[in-house]
Amino acid sequence: MRHHNNIKSFNRPKNQREALMKSLARSLVIKEKIRTTGAKAKSLRPFVERVITYAKKGTIASKRDAIALVGVDTSKKLDELAKRFEDRKGGYTRITKLPRRMSDGSTMSVIEFV
Repeated sequence: MRHHNNIKSFNRPKNQREALMKSLARSLVIKEKIRTTGAKAKSLRPFVERVITYAKKGTIASKRDAIALVGVDTSKKLDELAKRFEDRKGGYTRITKLPRRMSDGSTMSVIEFV
């Protein structure tokens, strides 16, 4: 049975989907606020929250896991975010809906850290 296999595919192969999530997560960590489509924001949220949870653990292995997901150049920013969210149990991001995009009418959202 295929229960709980409801990952959004974005009509892309797995490697392109993973690259998309990594680049969106990297941009979110660096800028702390990005504008993207609603579907991408919804699938980015658990990815980024897992990265922040890894960074919060503070062990070498968990930091390496976080860096593997978003890139080496974001390690200092991840440390800052981990300190900011050290007393928070989860829910590090907020998604705010925006008006639809004029060109194709897709739903737009802003995802940012709380």
